[in-house]
Amino acid sequence: MKGAAKATAVARALGAMGFRNGFSEVARAAGRFTAVLRDKDGNEISRREFPNLVTTQGKNDALDKYLSGSAYTAAFYVGLISSASYGAGPVAGDTAASHAGWLEAGATNAPTYSGARKTAAWSAAASGSKSLSAGAVFTFTGSGTVKGCFLTTASAVDATSGILYSAGLFTGGDQPVVSTNTLTVTYTASL
Repeated sequence: MKGAAKATAVARALGAMGFRNGFSEVARAAGRFTAVLRDKDGNEISRREFPNLVTTQGKNDALDKYLSGSAYTAAFYVGLISSASYGAGPVAGDTAASHAGWLEAGATNAPTYSGARKTAAWSAAASGSKSLSAGAVFTFTGSGTVKGCFLTTASAVDATSGILYSAGLFTGGDQPVVSTNTLTVTYTASL
């Protein structure tokens, strides 16, 4: 078979398999956080919507669990990224055990808040997306600056176990908070 005839035969074969006009099915993991800051009286101070990065660890975990064909359940939790000692990130290579460019807010790093990381309760998936059924509410007990949010499978603040699924930084700059402010975080994951 000569070059042009061979190329035509390959194009016909690909077309028969559904690869016409450059269309193919591609699944990309993505998500969006929304964070609403309120004062002690419930008045809205700011609202931030921002994309996130789904880490390689998060993608691999999703693929391993979903495509393994075995029973799987997991709890997810929302955490906050502190501006304290911030260097860089989040990046795709970040894991729960190693995210060298950033630290978590809540216990050791300001701002502090009451309790553990907040539970992520999910609604049923629809149209290729899955969202939290209710916002994760952080009540601050100390002042500081929040840079963004993350989603993980471990509940304890500063825990390095589990899976870091995703993380994102606020667009438009960091968010200063004071004691008694609340931050309600929602998340939507899409494929």
